Amino acid sequence: MAKLKYLVIHCTATKAGREVTAAEIRRWHTSPPPVGRGWKQVGYTDLFHLDGSVERLVRNNEDDNVDSWEITNGAAGFNSVSRHVVYAGGLAADGKTPQDTRTAAQKEALRKYVLDFHERHPQAMIVGHHQLNKAKACPSFDVPAWLESIGIKQ
Repeated sequence: MAKLKYLVIHCTATKAGREVTAAEIRRWHTSPPPVGRGWKQVGYTDLFHLDGSVERLVRNNEDDNVDSWEITNGAAGFNSVSRHVVYAGGLAADGKTPQDTRTAAQKEALRKYVLDFHERHPQAMIVGHHQLNKAKACPSFDVPAWLESIGIKQ
């Protein structure tokens, strides 16, 4: 068990308007290669669907600790101290170019989630995946600027 230090925001790196299911994420992450990555656990605790609904992928007790059964594989080197969430999207229609494709419903759901998370865990930094791994564009938007726009200063 470790202290919760980060909420990491991700995108599924799928085309704008393409819905993603929990089953797909499980296949991408936990199926053996070459189908998936062969991980023991999915990379995210919660999935934000296009319609703004939020689906829990991994059980979580919502406290200030990351228990071993809560660890998801979202960012190498940070998993034991992080919670990871993901929105469906993140790529332009060409399927290659990073783009903020969040629907209005996803933006509102993520805003509510992040504000609630920040209120309950003020010690935790809220970051985009790319802030932990510069080689990634994920989540395809400027998380620090967005946080400031919703009233969170870190």
